[in-house]
Amino acid sequence: MKKDLVLMIDDDKNICNVVRMYLEKDGYEVETAQDGVQGLKKFEARKPDLILLDIMMPGKDGWEVIREVRAKASVPVIMLSAKGETFDKVLGLELGADDYITKPFEPKELLARVKALLRRTKESQTEDTELIFQDLSINIANYKVVFNGKELEMPPKEIELLYFLALKANRVFTREQLLQQVWGFDFFGDSRTVDVHIKRIREKLFNEDKNWQIKTVWGVGYKFEVN
Repeated sequence: MKKDLVLMIDDDKNICNVVRMYLEKDGYEVETAQDGVQGLKKFEARKPDLILLDIMMPGKDGWEVIREVRAKASVPVIMLSAKGETFDKVLGLELGADDYITKPFEPKELLARVKALLRRTKESQTEDTELIFQDLSINIANYKVVFNGKELEMPPKEIELLYFLALKANRVFTREQLLQQVWGFDFFGDSRTVDVHIKRIREKLFNEDKNWQIKTVWGVGYKFEVN
């Protein structure tokens, strides 16, 4: 059975060694890179199942790397940073990260996030369901969203959130419910994660004349409203 490949891009060799030990012990294959340029080369060559991405690195930093990764693939990405400010977390999510963990972190917590993210990605990929609305189709089997005849570049978590809301059209969900349903009970983020993803989805699906919209229900949460 093929092992899941995790690519860790981080200039701290000690952290890489510790994380490698924990991941390999749990059955993962691990590839490491000490800077952004090397990391992108290994990303192209190895096609990893998940990327652990540090922000502050020589050459190309994590922000540059995730931009280039997202232009080519929807591989799950967990960003790692010594910066714990809300701005950095929000920026990481806006650029397409699926999760964000602040250094120093417990290797067991990181392992739990890796396992949870890979599990949810695989579970979604086994479904064979396409939702069709006016000028919009959402195919969760191949992670494909087509809007106004054009396929959109969207990271997995945006597609999963959009699919879940559209599947339950006209039903209102709180942010906490969306975290549980889309990210999983073991997600370590907060409700702002949902807001960031909704904002990004709306920017890509901007419409004025369609019979559907992602609507904010003030004081409660969100719904995919179909008229």
